[in-house]
Amino acid sequence: MGQQDVWRLLSRFSSLRRANVVLQHLRMSVHTDAADVLLERRGCAGVITLNRPKFLNALSLDMIRQIYPQLKTWEQDPETYLIIIKGAGGKAFCAGGDIKAISEAKKTGQSMTQVFFREEYTLNNAIASCQKPYVALIDGITMGGGVGLSVHGRFRVATERSLFAMPETGIGLFPDVGGGYFLPRLEGRLGYFLALTGFRLKGRDVHRAGIATHFVDSEKLHKLEEELLALKSPSAEDVAGVLESYQAESKMDQDKSILFEEHMDKINSCFSANTVEQIIENLRQDGSPFALEQLKVINKMSPTSLKITLRQLMEGSSKTLQEVLTMEYRLTQACMEGHDFHEGVRAVLIDKDQSPKWKPAKLQEVTDEDLNSYFKSLGSRDLKF
Repeated sequence: MGQQDVWRLLSRFSSLRRANVVLQHLRMSVHTDAADVLLERRGCAGVITLNRPKFLNALSLDMIRQIYPQLKTWEQDPETYLIIIKGAGGKAFCAGGDIKAISEAKKTGQSMTQVFFREEYTLNNAIASCQKPYVALIDGITMGGGVGLSVHGRFRVATERSLFAMPETGIGLFPDVGGGYFLPRLEGRLGYFLALTGFRLKGRDVHRAGIATHFVDSEKLHKLEEELLALKSPSAEDVAGVLESYQAESKMDQDKSILFEEHMDKINSCFSANTVEQIIENLRQDGSPFALEQLKVINKMSPTSLKITLRQLMEGSSKTLQEVLTMEYRLTQACMEGHDFHEGVRAVLIDKDQSPKWKPAKLQEVTDEDLNSYFKSLGSRDLKF
């Protein structure tokens, strides 16, 4: 239908209000044909389904803007007893925020880079403070923004297909969405290791690390969800009871936890330094195949990102989640103005040559002064709760 046809159609309506209603409906039907996020009331629960399987359910600004008000509505609704969030397509819960779109928006001078992180972090905080039990089914890839949608909730259910990582130092960013809060609170120095290397935790290790609260076989997830939806006015304890009964039945990969059994001592000793340079020296001196592998990985990362990340976690270890999100918002805005984020997105997601040219290229070239500028207050533009 051409524009003239639309106008002809609209001119037939005597009332402008009627025309507006029609336009609204057209817009809604276009929108609901392929909604990126499905929001449904089912049984006793509100169910959020991230619905961009082709893009591994990457989180867009539009999705954030649909989830947040619905979460708030369900939280207030006396008929909604719990909230479930899951990903469509079987491959991913959510592989991260739509960072390609953010980088492109920055180049065209749009305010997307301010708005996206502000609204994403506001949603992360709403999940953390949600008064209703919040159950994230983190089946499949769960990275970056997907971690922010799950890790702050009361219940996180991993499966043998779960793959967790915060790989941001490899694209000139840092593990945000509250990474500065939950990572330093993991066992020993595990969070520092995950943050700096982007190491991928799989299956049971996601639960063992404390990122997930429960572990269930993926083939039982549908049954688990149906059982949760069928509960009558459940309390958080009732929800926990169901999750625990499914976890008790799970025999899959029970004895698989190589990372924790073999490498935790090395992680604790190598990553307990206060500077990235010292961590690198510790890995070099350790000299084991595991340590040398991590050394190789760290040497590929953005030097600026590595330094920001270590300080982010050290400071975040004694801050509240809201204080951490305020700090991380400052960091995102500085990264958007810097070189490495856009170069990282180019190398990893656009040209895919996997060889970013970082500036500065060496750790010793990232000065304390540079670092301090990333953590500076934004004054009236700061993120507030």
